[in-house]
Amino acid sequence: MRFHHRAVPIVLFALLIDSIGFGIVLPVLPSLIVRLAHVGLPEATRIAGYMLVAYAGMQFLAGPILGNLGDRFGRRPVILACMVAFGIDYALMAAAPTIAWLFVGRTIAGITGAAYSPANAVLADVTEPEKRGGVFGLMGAAFGCGFILGPAAGGLLATIGPRAPFIAAAALAAINALWILTSLPETLPRARRRPFDWRQANALGAFRPLLHAGGAAPLIAAALLWQLAHMVYPSTWAFWGGLALQWNAEAIGWSLAASGLAMAAAQVLVTGRAIARLGEERTVLLGMGLGGGCFLAYVFVTRSWMVYPIIFASALQGLVYPSVNALLSRMTDASHQGALQGGMASLVSVAAIVGPLAMTQALAFGAERGEPGGAFLLAACLVAIALPLVWFGVVRRLRGSAPVSA
Repeated sequence: MRFHHRAVPIVLFALLIDSIGFGIVLPVLPSLIVRLAHVGLPEATRIAGYMLVAYAGMQFLAGPILGNLGDRFGRRPVILACMVAFGIDYALMAAAPTIAWLFVGRTIAGITGAAYSPANAVLADVTEPEKRGGVFGLMGAAFGCGFILGPAAGGLLATIGPRAPFIAAAALAAINALWILTSLPETLPRARRRPFDWRQANALGAFRPLLHAGGAAPLIAAALLWQLAHMVYPSTWAFWGGLALQWNAEAIGWSLAASGLAMAAAQVLVTGRAIARLGEERTVLLGMGLGGGCFLAYVFVTRSWMVYPIIFASALQGLVYPSVNALLSRMTDASHQGALQGGMASLVSVAAIVGPLAMTQALAFGAERGEPGGAFLLAACLVAIALPLVWFGVVRRLRGSAPVSA
């Protein structure tokens, strides 16, 4: 593939490494927490939830700060610093002697993972406005590939030892840091830089547009519930596999890779066609209905083979988010589109903080009582609340409500 600017492949590779680094440790995290914390798997699930909260919380807070630092000092030094810190962090996590070290490592990983803000800015700097959609699509593909390759690699490396995936992530980060140092040009001229302003680096300010969304409020609430439910996968899957099916790290890795592959195939082959044929209203209801049904199906899984048909059926839940975004864009006036999308991104970040905590506690609570499907049952209940919100939000729009102004 030929790129229009030499910065593009370097930045895309950095994003790929970031997503691989997150996914590569998931298969070994249960056994590593059990070993370092000297606890059983249910209690290790709770500890993992706290780690994910630390990771997502720091990413949420650091994203606007790193983006503004990139506007002040340039994109290159911020991305390079994040990648160097990423490599050092995973090297330290590979040698972590206690659970506290692992907590510190995941917190630092959350900060360095927020490098997507200056990375996005690089892509915007070097791409003409009318071509940015395609380039940002490549960014999504980089993340998607990372979430497929990372867990699969983590599962295979786990056969060497539980620390091996961390060493591999550190090595990948070091390679990318060297490439950034030697080849990434600065894309923000000094004349276009601006002073750092803490008011613009405040993550909480992104929520303000949602307070004025008016008639879109039911869909926004449903989107938040859906995102909370969807957190059951990254926060509990590895632990649920061990508790419900006695999976080892390799089995967890392959299942996560299959899930990523199924989701990617659905995005490429199904999402656009479904929205075009059914419309956003029916598509979001279909995606949520299938997703909720799959959450519920996992509650009753007793054999490993039963998981894979559900994985491929649940890939169609990828219909939800693009359909919700399309609906929201139609229910909001043109002058507030950008602000609304920024607010929605902040909602996703909040779900990534609250969701893992709720899901891991539900999984641990159920597992201690011999029912490891508790987290999936909670996810199904959240979807059951979200569906009527979507229905009434769509019905209101179909009845001729005017676009919302703020």
